Amino acid sequence: MGLFDKKYCDFCGSKIGLLGNRKLEDGNMCKDCASKLSPWFSERRHSTKAEISEQLAYREDNKKAAAAFHTTRSLGKNVKLLLDEDAHKFMVTSARDLTQANPDVFDYDQATGCSLDIRESRNELKRKDADGKSVSYNPPRYEYSYNLYATIHVNHPYVDDMEFSVSNGYIKTGEQRMNGATGGWNVHTSGLSANSMRMNEYYDCMNLGNEIKQAVDRMHQIARGEAPTAAAPAPAAPSAPAAASSAAPSAAFSPAAGPVTCPFCGATTTPDAKGCCEYCGSKL
Repeated sequence: MGLFDKKYCDFCGSKIGLLGNRKLEDGNMCKDCASKLSPWFSERRHSTKAEISEQLAYREDNKKAAAAFHTTRSLGKNVKLLLDEDAHKFMVTSARDLTQANPDVFDYDQATGCSLDIRESRNELKRKDADGKSVSYNPPRYEYSYNLYATIHVNHPYVDDMEFSVSNGYIKTGEQRMNGATGGWNVHTSGLSANSMRMNEYYDCMNLGNEIKQAVDRMHQIARGEAPTAAAPAPAAPSAPAAASSAAPSAAFSPAAGPVTCPFCGATTTPDAKGCCEYCGSKL
């Protein structure tokens, strides 16, 4: 067949436009059918028509599980880990309408772990010399930004890992460089300036990442019958200096005010001192 020969979807039979083909190992798929696959699936080009047919059947069945999902806890900013603690199920999604989006619904026993990662970006600061040219400082000076990620690992036929940004993008910390440790998030705070940009947001995201990891670990424990009678508190990130932290206290250190259901994210939450949801930050 030639490059510009007409192609048809092997699943719905519709004609595929010039830029609409989604290649398979042994066939073709239109973009509409491809959109029905798991959003966390990345092996389409190496999958056969038979394998994709099986996944489409699974995705159709998943609609019932998504519609029946009842969120009792929500962790995250844009992309969230949602828990149905009564049914021992979970999902990772940014969707507000679960029935429409059809996120993959996983059982607790399919969670195998969670890893945390901090990605650093730096931008060199320059100064103007006597001739008006941009030159480096001596020694060089940099402005740092950080994107904090969580990756949830699962044992599933079509999904291996779900990686998402806990910070929902890069957080600038000015000239203060933050250092994370593999396997957990820790920082060194010596010389930390109270004027550092968005410093409290960095710490809040660290606490949120630790909560997500703890939730996944607890799911794994529950599935294996090893869960403690009560969940241990998530490891807290080091607090920012008093001058900085007073502006935006972390929910991890707020006094309890009793559990309620958040009308914004649907989680069962204990409001903080300002009466806000500890997960989405909305005023209750």
